[in-house]
Amino acid sequence: ARQAKRMQLTPGFLSRGHGGSFAKPHVVDAHHDAAKHVGDEPLLLAEHAPVAVTANRAAGAKLLIEGHGCDFLIMDDGFQSARIHIDYALVVVDARFGVGNGHVIPGGPLRAKIVDQLVFTSGLLKMGEGAAADGVVRQAARAGRPIFLAHVEPADPSRFAGGRFLAFAGIGHPEKFFDTVRGAGGEVALSRAFPDHHFYAQDELADLLALARQEGLRLVTTAKDAARLRHGEVPAGFLDQLDVLDIEAVFELDHVPERIIGETLDAWRQRKMRG
Repeated sequence: ARQAKRMQLTPGFLSRGHGGSFAKPHVVDAHHDAAKHVGDEPLLLAEHAPVAVTANRAAGAKLLIEGHGCDFLIMDDGFQSARIHIDYALVVVDARFGVGNGHVIPGGPLRAKIVDQLVFTSGLLKMGEGAAADGVVRQAARAGRPIFLAHVEPADPSRFAGGRFLAFAGIGHPEKFFDTVRGAGGEVALSRAFPDHHFYAQDELADLLALARQEGLRLVTTAKDAARLRHGEVPAGFLDQLDVLDIEAVFELDHVPERIIGETLDAWRQRKMRG
């Protein structure tokens, strides 16, 4: 989205919104919407560009285009969407965890076989370091798809260097977050992992705060977890004790985002010419 803005485009996001409760397409208000209504990820995305939360991708796209002037739409988790044309399909694979056992639901995590999805894939982005994604990377390369590399790093590591923390997270792979805190120079003296998209109860937060105070530690969590805490009830003093580790994706080659957007626009122009 940042690169699209630099290229004089007006980006917008389409998201299903985990746990969202709106019957019609809804554009997220980052300052007033709660994560339990729109999802934590849409709240974070809304800080950068308009986000339409809806299961009806076509209706969401229309709302962003007509209501917010968006001319470049980024669709989260919409690879299997049949109601909207995709000009560029980027498959993102975590190098540390890959695609699980490679099987399709219910036998595995995939919604379709990798070999079938590669037919509709424009490029593959491998995030981080590790060998778990090597198989799918080889498949994509054999299919002639470009392979891009990127990693996640703390946006401001100096805030955490030398600190001692009780790190907690309710995300898909909390150990990645704990490692990121360590990578920023912080000591994870204690850690607590919760289920993905977890909404914290008052007593859970009170226990975390009491333990941190007892051990002389700072609390640290992810931006996604902080989004879920933003409009909820938290114990007195909790937010004063809490640090949020913001992260950013860094491409190995700086020109990759511009290339992807350029190829997307080229595909759109060719589609328009064909009528």
